Amino acid sequence: METAIASRALTKRYGELTAVDHLDLEVERGEIFGLLGPNGAGKTTTILMLLGLAEPSSGTVRVAGVDPVRRPLDVKRVVGYLPDSVGFYESLTGRENLRYTARLNGLSRASGEARISELLDLVGLNGASDSLAGTYSRGMLQRLGLADALVKDPEILILDEPTAAIDPEGVIEILGLIRSLARERGVTLLLSSHLLNQVQAVCDRVGIFVAGKLIACGSPDELAESDGLSTIEIGATGPTDEIRAALAAAPGVTAVVPPSGTGPGLWQVTAVAPDVPAIVRTLATTGIDVWQVRRLGTDLADIYHHFFEQEIADDNNL
Repeated sequence: METAIASRALTKRYGELTAVDHLDLEVERGEIFGLLGPNGAGKTTTILMLLGLAEPSSGTVRVAGVDPVRRPLDVKRVVGYLPDSVGFYESLTGRENLRYTARLNGLSRASGEARISELLDLVGLNGASDSLAGTYSRGMLQRLGLADALVKDPEILILDEPTAAIDPEGVIEILGLIRSLARERGVTLLLSSHLLNQVQAVCDRVGIFVAGKLIACGSPDELAESDGLSTIEIGATGPTDEIRAALAAAPGVTAVVPPSGTGPGLWQVTAVAPDVPAIVRTLATTGIDVWQVRRLGTDLADIYHHFFEQEIADDNNL
């Protein structure tokens, strides 16, 4: 795949503080890439360098093949940006604010009006398009901000907390829009958010930031299996000794933990590169009924906390 965003050893220092520390990052064209990390981790600083709004202390960065330090205007022509706090002219309507953006981006009046109407419908603001932006709620401003970022029909879209202050139904609509932009229009999306469940719902890959460093990168499944082991939860009914023996004999299994207490018969199996169908077949051939199979540890919250705690532990051992 063609690379949309690439950085090598990208570093930003503010005096004694290293905000971004030797970042190597690649985002492929058409993918949805999520940036995760606590406040102060370096996500926003990274975005500002991608946009040419902050100059790196060292390292290199390319966006759509362009150096944003040397050619920031060329980058802005192909990149749409929704910051975490959007601002508009309060004395203008939502539609008028988008007209202003369309003129700045060189759209003709006719093509601009058509584009604006399409976008207002896309983000669910048609009914409020002729109301003053100063009367908009925070959620409505986020929707208008997304439309504003799309006016230029960008190749790359960078979103910083795009669902902030949007109601649950609106969140579903915005996440659906993000998916369709990538899948149907080929837009590359870089999504920065602390809402892990939303990131997992839409992102192809995830980068985890801690203290200016990208400490892990990959799909949730890849991150969950990065230590070579996976944990499978298996609901099985039958004699305990037979279940234990059958699981222990399955390919790749390294540990078997029986159900605890008097709850349902949920066994936990740790395996190297587990072949789940083979494990189920092993149980079935011994006459054991399997009624549930679930891979544990692929929830992004679990993955994030695993890597975050690991990084803190490593730093404490230095």
